[in-house]
Amino acid sequence: MQFPAFIAPDFDKEPFLSAPDAATEPAGDGFLPENFYATTIYPEYVKIGGEWKMLHQSRMDCVVVIRNGEPAVVEPRRVRCGDRVVVGRKDDGSTGVYVHADCFAEAKESTDGAFAFRTGQSRETSFSREYDQLYEVLRHDKDHGYIVWVLGPACVFDFDSRNAMANLIKKGYCHCLFAGNALATHDLEAALFHTGLGQDIYTKKHVENGHYHHLHTINLVRRAGSIKGFLEEHKLDTGVMHALISTNTPFVLAGSIRDDGPLPEVIGNVYEAQNAMREHTRRATTVICLATQLHTIATGNMTPSYCETEEGVRPVYIYSVDISEFAVNKLLDRGSLSVKGLVTNIQDFLVNLERNL
Repeated sequence: MQFPAFIAPDFDKEPFLSAPDAATEPAGDGFLPENFYATTIYPEYVKIGGEWKMLHQSRMDCVVVIRNGEPAVVEPRRVRCGDRVVVGRKDDGSTGVYVHADCFAEAKESTDGAFAFRTGQSRETSFSREYDQLYEVLRHDKDHGYIVWVLGPACVFDFDSRNAMANLIKKGYCHCLFAGNALATHDLEAALFHTGLGQDIYTKKHVENGHYHHLHTINLVRRAGSIKGFLEEHKLDTGVMHALISTNTPFVLAGSIRDDGPLPEVIGNVYEAQNAMREHTRRATTVICLATQLHTIATGNMTPSYCETEEGVRPVYIYSVDISEFAVNKLLDRGSLSVKGLVTNIQDFLVNLERNL
């Protein structure tokens, strides 16, 4: 696959040449210096000892701490007393910090004027090109990247989409999966009872006492001590969680205030869950978020628009897929400007994706 070329800044020109080193101030005990600099989703450079150094494994809304002459991107809650934090609110290079927003060489679409129809993403938008690009990206990143999926429970409420997602995992198109207690619970409920919240995942018929099924499933998993133990004890071999465990694919289940149970693997401490997710978003080359608004925003906000691979600096492709235009566009409102939105039914999306791959 041919990625857009990364065009590095020319630091042999002004204002870079005469710019001072980035200024720093010590952090306090649990708080930052008042004029702290906050990172973005774009490639950023900090001048240290007369040399411009690129930030690695960045994310938005963090701070830059200078450690042993190198810039480190750190969440504010993880800054410690005495850490040297970069300060200043200019990012044009004049104060030792530069945000390189237009870093990838991409052909600009020409228009015949300022006025044009259908410039946004909506239910009327054609997504044929986005699908074709996604197929190409996934085929490449299967062996040369790190694909992170972010799933809501709607993905396993349908027989075909549940099977499609499981097959994508087994075929190597998922290197890590983020979800909440609900996705895992209802996937395991489907494996045991063939229902999602008591509704048959194929016929959509409600079964007697079906509203007990997810609670009963959680209880059985907790008794078994783990999801893997539950699958083995009940000899279950279908679904998303089985595919993850059978292929040793890592997953992060982040807890919620509304969780039932929860399952043993669910991380109840929100900051521990964020740390666990961050370990994977640091490596992500493609992120696909399906029908889960809050998890999508959380993941998007900790994923930069670029990554560094053996092939060089390249874009991180982030896809937000939902039947709701509001949900798809929400991530854009939160500042993750590199996201590609697709307004479509999640079941159809997964089935079509699996068939085309």
